[in-house]
Amino acid sequence: MKVVRLGAVNYLNARPLVYGLELRTDLFSLRFDVPSKCAALLHEGSIDVGMIPSIEYLRGDVYRIAPGIGIVSEGPVASVALFTTTPVGRIRTIAADTSSRTSHALLRILCLERFGIDPELQPMAPEPERMLRRCDAALLIGDAALFLDHERLGIEKVDLGDHWTSMTALPFVWAFWAGRPGGLPPAGVSALLAARDAGVAASDSLAAAYCGPERAARGQAYLRENIRYTLGEREESGLLTYYDLAERHGIVDDAVPLLFYR
Repeated sequence: MKVVRLGAVNYLNARPLVYGLELRTDLFSLRFDVPSKCAALLHEGSIDVGMIPSIEYLRGDVYRIAPGIGIVSEGPVASVALFTTTPVGRIRTIAADTSSRTSHALLRILCLERFGIDPELQPMAPEPERMLRRCDAALLIGDAALFLDHERLGIEKVDLGDHWTSMTALPFVWAFWAGRPGGLPPAGVSALLAARDAGVAASDSLAAAYCGPERAARGQAYLRENIRYTLGEREESGLLTYYDLAERHGIVDDAVPLLFYR
C-alpha cells in the first residue's frame, strides 16, 4: 500500500492526534508545520492528508474529512485569543498572527456579529509586544496565546472560543484531517482514530514532555479542560454554522457540504 504523506500541526493541542504515528511507517510519512503551512502543502499537493484549519476545507479541491476526529472546543479554548490594550468596542486595528486562517475568519465573524466593530487586520508574526505597539489589539493562536502571561503585561485576553459558544451555543471546530478523495485508505482512518484514543489517554504525559516542568501543569489542564478531539453531530453543526457565517460575510465564496472518508 502507498505510504500516505501526512502533514501535522506542531502545536500542543495536536499532539494527542499524532500519538505513535511516527512508528507507523507502513502507513504514513509524517511532517510538522504551522496550520497555514500545512494547508498550503495540501493545496499544492505536497502532502496527501493534512491537519488543516477548518476554513481551508472551503479553499482547496473537493476534500474528504477523516471521520470522527477534530480539534474542538466548547466554551473557552485558551489558545486562540485577542489580546488588547483597548476596550473591544473601540478597537480599530488588530495585528493578526499569520499562522492560521481559521482564527482570522472567526475573528472577522465575531467582530461583525458580536463585537459590533469592523477593524483593519494587519498580518504580523506572533510577537505580542511588537504587535501591540503597532495596533490596538493582537490575535494570537496556539502556544503563543496559551502561555502568554497577559495579566503581567496588563492587557485583556478575549477568548474567541468562549465568544463563539456564547453566540451560537455550539462547539467550534478548529482543525481536522482532510485530503483528496482516495488519499486516505480505510486502514489509515483506523490508524488515525487509534492514535487519537491513545493520545487522549496519554495527554498528561504528552503535555509534560512538550511543555517542560515549568509549564506542564498548564499544558495538562489545557488538554483536559479546553480541547476535545471528537467530531460528532454537534461539532458538525458548529462547523456548518461557521461556514455559513463565513459565506455571509464574504470570507469564502461558498459553504460546501461536509464529505468524509469511508
